[in-house]
Amino acid sequence: MDQQQYIVVGGSRGIGKATAQQLLAQGNQVHIIARNAPDWDGDYTFHACDILKDDLPTIDEPINGLIYCPGSINLKPFKSLKEKDFQSDFEINVLGAVKVLQGYAASLQKAEQAAVVLFSTVAVQTGMGFHASVAVAKGAIEGLTRSLAAEWSPKIRVNAIAPSITQTDMAARLLRNEKQIEASDARHPLQRIGQPEDVAQLATFLVTPASSWMTGQVVHLDGGMGVIKSL
Repeated sequence: MDQQQYIVVGGSRGIGKATAQQLLAQGNQVHIIARNAPDWDGDYTFHACDILKDDLPTIDEPINGLIYCPGSINLKPFKSLKEKDFQSDFEINVLGAVKVLQGYAASLQKAEQAAVVLFSTVAVQTGMGFHASVAVAKGAIEGLTRSLAAEWSPKIRVNAIAPSITQTDMAARLLRNEKQIEASDARHPLQRIGQPEDVAQLATFLVTPASSWMTGQVVHLDGGMGVIKSL
């Protein structure tokens, strides 16, 4: 099999980093697009870019898969949310993804088969207090996933992952100490929060030919939180 080419937006840390590392371990070529250079070694190509401000880097070769990882965790009471909070969450979660997908659609079309992975959150389908702003943005991602899966089939598959809280830099404010981590663990039927590698394994599956008969899906990866209740 020819070497596969992948783009990981936000691949310098967290879930993006773990996904890029897994794709590299499979012998693929990976382009990482991020504001900051990765702090880990690997045979990847790094493109410095602020998705919301800069022009996208030119990548001419056919792209077999694209994973868009940037997101936000903006938890506030609804009465405290300002219009700018909704705008900010929508820009990074939705408009950034739209910009990237439109920018690399031609490169995805050049591949014999291609796939896209986007990110939602458990809070879209499971109502959670203080999640109004991020749930609005991620709800739009779920709609975008299904719309593009229909429009781009059969050439490009589009799926999304809806994780619960995962131990990344973005979630660090909510997981500052052992007490907070233990409380978060206890809210999940599997009694632990997610790790970047947990989500990366699913992202890698969805973006590679291993999931070639799967599109338009929003996969819940949440330790069981969204569908079952612990005793």
